[in-house]
Amino acid sequence: GVTRLLLTRIPFFKEIIVSSFACDSCSWSNTEIQSAGRIQEQGVRYALAVTSRQDMNREVVKTDCATARIPELDFEIPPFTQKGVLTTIEGIIDRAVAGLEQDQPVRRATDEEVARKIDEFIGKLKQLKEVHSSFTFIIDDPSGNSFVENPRAPQKDDALVVTRYRRTPQQAAMLGLELDEKPADSAEDLRNEVLQFNTNCPECNAPASTNMKLVQIPHFKEVIIMATNCDSCGHRTNEVKSGGAIEPQGTRITLRITDPSDMTRDVLKSETCSVEIPELEFELGMGALGGKFTTLEGLLKDVRDLVERNPFTLGDSSAPSKTEKLQEFIGKLQEVEGKAKAHFIMDDPAGNSYLQNVYAPEEDPELKVERYERSFEQNEDLGLNDMKTEGYESEGAGGR
Repeated sequence: GVTRLLLTRIPFFKEIIVSSFACDSCSWSNTEIQSAGRIQEQGVRYALAVTSRQDMNREVVKTDCATARIPELDFEIPPFTQKGVLTTIEGIIDRAVAGLEQDQPVRRATDEEVARKIDEFIGKLKQLKEVHSSFTFIIDDPSGNSFVENPRAPQKDDALVVTRYRRTPQQAAMLGLELDEKPADSAEDLRNEVLQFNTNCPECNAPASTNMKLVQIPHFKEVIIMATNCDSCGHRTNEVKSGGAIEPQGTRITLRITDPSDMTRDVLKSETCSVEIPELEFELGMGALGGKFTTLEGLLKDVRDLVERNPFTLGDSSAPSKTEKLQEFIGKLQEVEGKAKAHFIMDDPAGNSYLQNVYAPEEDPELKVERYERSFEQNEDLGLNDMKTEGYESEGAGGR
């Protein structure tokens, strides 16, 4: 015989291979389909409420590992009992009827009672094709390569429910996938997963949850972002921790702000970083505001909020002369956020802060990054002078 292969694409689905075999000697023919892609990341389940004759004409891709079900009749086509097929819902019912009728003459001769029950069931299947009453057609495919047509695509079809799910180990084994997966605590899994742990709200002490995510900053390093939301009082906090070690040298980053677009640059300010704006005679010390991953505009807004929300600077308890100076400072800070030119300096002895280079990987003419050796006082602030990471075992044993 002759087998013909056709690579075709189903709209709003994917590419499939349709194969057709025909024999000139006995006139036997057969068609089947195979997915032209790989096994999908998740399994898929289509549930269609069939309510009209038009629904019977919907195209269906059923792979050989898919299960087809009609709950109203307790009818099921198990996986790997049929080859993959590109057909319609009516075609799947016709194929099931043909399969049941195939051995009926033998059954009638050997077991008339079973043959009678199968005849009754075949009659029910044929009645479904008339759609006198609605029924549910379900295709469950752990490979994710089956498909039921949505004639209203790309709009949503209210009669069709598509559910994607994670395969069980048994389904993965059925598909021949390897079960030797990476450990759940591998670094790759941490990068793709948001971890959550229970804590208490820092404001009202009510139970809350903290989300933690490992993020790779382009042209820099990995950082850990933590965010806490309290459902009781609405308090929200977020903090950034460096995902790596303290760098061998400190970093001093100087940006000349010349354009309002500079306010959109990403900024990573670690808890060991100090900020300075010489034109405003402003300096933010190490530890203030904690770790932040935001934009330059967001960081300046946090600085403004830090000044405005302090009752001892602008509240009822502040001195009038101090209030006037701080109001003037806030006005100048807002000018910098708008269009005034200024220098923005970040000094981090730990070397774990970052300011986005919008020309990366080329040099940024407005951005200057300097590396320097830390002083004894800076190492003391970071706790490095008394930190011994090599040879401490033998030294401790000698002391005993």
